[in-house]
Amino acid sequence: MAEKRPAEAGEEEEEEAPEERLELAFQRGFLAGRRVAHLPWKDLAETLRISKDSSPLLAILQKTVLHPLCMKYPPSVKYRRYFLSELIKQHECMAAEPLDELYEALGDIFNAEASTHCYKSYILPSGDSVTVRENVAIISQGTTGLVTWDAGLYLAEWALEHPSVFTNRRILELGSGTGLTGIAICKTCHPRAYIFSDLHQSVLEELSENIYLNGFFLQSECYSLGRGKCRYHEAELDESQGPCVTVAELDWNLGAKEQLAEFRVDVIVAADVVYDPNLTQSLVALLRQLPTYTDAGNLLEIYIASTCRNPDTYCHFQRALEHVGIRWEVVPGPRKNFFPYDQNTKITILKLLL
Repeated sequence: MAEKRPAEAGEEEEEEAPEERLELAFQRGFLAGRRVAHLPWKDLAETLRISKDSSPLLAILQKTVLHPLCMKYPPSVKYRRYFLSELIKQHECMAAEPLDELYEALGDIFNAEASTHCYKSYILPSGDSVTVRENVAIISQGTTGLVTWDAGLYLAEWALEHPSVFTNRRILELGSGTGLTGIAICKTCHPRAYIFSDLHQSVLEELSENIYLNGFFLQSECYSLGRGKCRYHEAELDESQGPCVTVAELDWNLGAKEQLAEFRVDVIVAADVVYDPNLTQSLVALLRQLPTYTDAGNLLEIYIASTCRNPDTYCHFQRALEHVGIRWEVVPGPRKNFFPYDQNTKITILKLLL
């Protein structure tokens, strides 16, 4: 299995001053809703001890709670309260005069109304961002598809380093969830067309909203195809606007061969879809229905990123692939870390060979 390098967000910015790197680490972690305890508080405490100045706190406040992305697409109320409370603790340890800006920001959040939804924003290397709306609960409405998972971030990072896999090609994503991976690919890798797919109705609705939120426009059209009903949204955009974007309802348990053929894709991607043996069987059955070659006569490329939570479940997936004659190889992971997630988590990307 390929191991990820223990890099931290922002390490690629080698020429930045330590204070700027610290601010960027807080910004990326905060906007993406990374666990508050995992933010670089020790580094901040050391910076404050050396500088004996409150300016680093004010800079971090501006780049997090008062950042335009946070103002427009805020993380959860609970998260922002916790973050500001920790920031105030750091300031109190300095035995300095109170900073009105910190307490004013905390007061505004205490008056804010809590919601079942929150936003997470991810800064891309280009300086652009991907923002997705999520449910604050990991499991909601009977599905885990309303939150973003680490393997999706990992696959997005890998895609940023391998744009040629996606440039000017038709991509199908299985189990798109909130859409983070696909939106990042659409914004940076210039695919000709991108088909997001999922099954749960609430996930499809949230997915469509996130696509709109990031500047991609969808036109609605419903039709029946094969044994299932396909919800299909498509927008033909010119090259300056981006790829042709589609959201499709795809049921892995139904015969979907005709539907898959209709998509006419060159590349298939999926992230964090290998976590349940029953779901694995449905996924492998779906993969068996895929054509080996694309319309251009090239081999269909398939990349599946998985967080290895349960080794038995992951090995079951690999054995199920081998049982139906689908070969696989491990793809080296991304070299640089742009998105904040647990670097100790074991994530792999498999390239499937039909």
